[in-house]
Amino acid sequence: MKHKGSPILTTPAKKNMTVVELVENYFNAYNSARLNEICQLLAKKFINDDVIVGLSLSGALTPAGLGSTCLVPWIEHGYVDYIISTGANLYHDMHFGLGYKLYKNSPFADDIALQKEKLVRIYDIVMDNDVLDDTNQYIASAVCQPEFQKKMPSSEIHYLLGEYLAKKEEELGTCGASMLAAAQKQGIPVYTPSPCDSAIGLDIAETHLKKGIKTEIDVIRDVNEVTAIALMAKQTAKSGVIILGGGSPKNFILQTIPQLNDLIHEPIKGHDYFIQITDARSDTGGLSGATPSEALSWGKINPDMLPQSVVAYIDITIAFPIITSYILTKCPPRKSKRLYDKRDHMLDNLSQNIKK
Repeated sequence: MKHKGSPILTTPAKKNMTVVELVENYFNAYNSARLNEICQLLAKKFINDDVIVGLSLSGALTPAGLGSTCLVPWIEHGYVDYIISTGANLYHDMHFGLGYKLYKNSPFADDIALQKEKLVRIYDIVMDNDVLDDTNQYIASAVCQPEFQKKMPSSEIHYLLGEYLAKKEEELGTCGASMLAAAQKQGIPVYTPSPCDSAIGLDIAETHLKKGIKTEIDVIRDVNEVTAIALMAKQTAKSGVIILGGGSPKNFILQTIPQLNDLIHEPIKGHDYFIQITDARSDTGGLSGATPSEALSWGKINPDMLPQSVVAYIDITIAFPIITSYILTKCPPRKSKRLYDKRDHMLDNLSQNIKK
């Protein structure tokens, strides 16, 4: 009888339910049950002081408002310690910090009419083309400043941009609008595995040509910094990864364990906790849909902790607000680990553990 599990409740839904009641009592099967498991895994295992939490982002999440509505609360409450994102998510996050508006529209909008009105569309979101132009000009102006005139990892570029955005938010009264600004305040490093595959990289490249700036993106240091974070997590705590979508951010956050095994020639078990929310299928062979058990075969996931791995096949724009509300209700704030400030120390630790 122990294999039956818990009985499915049949209590009718009621008005004025909390998100916690909804998740725990009515998300009983299929992907709603996986969402229930994710919420409870976060509350019981992840959001603890002894876990270093990494979060990866892909897809158009920040244009949909998830940066300010969900990611900023995660950052401000100390629920995440480092972030891996597509450059596009970071670029579109900046619009909100600069005080610009994006608008709900229809996926069936007339794109010819939108183009004539100088509007651009992301499925059912539209924005003025001036939002892109003005954000590009803001980035181009920022990277001309003295502190940008060197070779540095994407974590430092994003930290500096976040610092500028934080000041801009104070001027405009928009504090809390930008994920990058919130991460800078909390000392949370933000990386992108493909820094030139977004308008931020394009703006830096264009300003190189036009104004001869000395800004260079040190992608090798990015790899080593994230690997150093993983080593520290395995040495001093537990490592948890939360993957929103898939793509290169997913691989970037998971490749750290195989990299560690190659560097130190000692068996290191993979990340201890694994959560993914995705709409990608596993049967097409792409990484975005690859299961935790497949990641286990690469050494990316701790085999002992496979039962602590959950994948929900659901739209992130539905799942993440529910998850965020749930953990804000169930979990007290954590003190930020300020991993950005510890990057050099973590790299020194990684270097000392390399077996040559």
